[in-house]
Amino acid sequence: MSTTPTGAAPAGRPVRLGLRENWLQFTFLVIVNVCVGALVGLERTTVPLIGTDVFGLTSDLAVFSFIIAFGLTKALTNLAAGALTARFHRKQLLLAGWLAGTPVPFVLAWAPSWGWIVAANVLLGVNQGLTWSMTVNMKIDLVGPARRGLATGLNEAAGYVAVGATALATGYLATAYGLRPIPELIGVVFVAAGLMLSLIVRDTAAHVALELAQHPKPAPAGEASGLATTFARTSWRNRSLRGASQAGLVNNLNDGLTWGVFPLLFTEHGLGIAAVGLIKGLYPLLWGIGQIPTGHLADRIGRKPLIVTGMFVQAAGFVLALALLDRPLLAGVLSAIALGIGTAMVYPALIASVSDHAHPTWRANALGTYRFWRDIGYAAGALIAGILADTLGLNATVIAAAALTAASGLLAARWITEHHHDHARTAD
Repeated sequence: MSTTPTGAAPAGRPVRLGLRENWLQFTFLVIVNVCVGALVGLERTTVPLIGTDVFGLTSDLAVFSFIIAFGLTKALTNLAAGALTARFHRKQLLLAGWLAGTPVPFVLAWAPSWGWIVAANVLLGVNQGLTWSMTVNMKIDLVGPARRGLATGLNEAAGYVAVGATALATGYLATAYGLRPIPELIGVVFVAAGLMLSLIVRDTAAHVALELAQHPKPAPAGEASGLATTFARTSWRNRSLRGASQAGLVNNLNDGLTWGVFPLLFTEHGLGIAAVGLIKGLYPLLWGIGQIPTGHLADRIGRKPLIVTGMFVQAAGFVLALALLDRPLLAGVLSAIALGIGTAMVYPALIASVSDHAHPTWRANALGTYRFWRDIGYAAGALIAGILADTLGLNATVIAAAALTAASGLLAARWITEHHHDHARTAD
């Protein structure tokens, strides 16, 4: 998609919307999100095991407390990030996120008590909320409405491939060198690279202004764009946005639950750390890589078919984990494949759907609200997993996740509607 420039960047460069027109800045932002995902990937394999093996935690809920801290902080930061874009440039918030994340690998590597690990996850939540929010907002700003699905697919693919690759790498490093500090210290490279690249990228305020000027219709008279109004609109008043928000919450509930449960479940059934790392790496790798074609597909066939089908595929992944548990490696791998593919179908389509239903004047707040509910799922998943695992066992926790995911797919089918742009099917 090409557009006629009607503005200029601060340095005098013409401003255009489109992936091809902004490929260099888009590429920088993709690499930044690789670093963002890699930083959170440090925790996927080792931290639950650090809780049980290093600090001697016996309660599953106590082990999962780091995920609860991460999820709550990231969710609240996502919500604040949308509002903060009205006062600060996206680039400034991106840099602030990296500064917040700088201590994380060092604390994970040498924390003297479990409380330090939980505190590190508060900083990690701030880091992920600001950096990931800004990379997705800036990519959407650059490409315009016709390529939102592809833009979000590429953004999320970069982040979650990095999550998976780092989870896989830390599993093998932990096997060779122990749970700490070597696996965590590779995070120093990600922080340094992300911070340096974020200094290079340009802000996208001029692209937002251009899209507003070219938008086919202004925001309806009296339609407020403030955080409180947008929060209510995105959370329950708008039927489609409500459907997207609940699906996002359950999607990340699954991730939070598997983050804590799968390492414990599969080590309990005889797998070593390297095998657990393979399972924990495969899920986000497929989730990441799969978002490139599914993001593009969301621009072609619409958002809803991918969202609904993806939720049911995820539910099937949990069923596979238990049905084949007498062969734990096979169960873990097949479950990870189904969860990864299902999540890849859902993730970019949900962000694109929210963007479709939000006017540019309140889109950042709508995305912040959606991402708030989505990432509350991490905390909800860890909390539910901890309570159910302590009272009913790990197997019952997996069954509950399957049922919740299937129910969410049914709600998405009922509530979400398509919102077509006249130019949404044209080639870029």
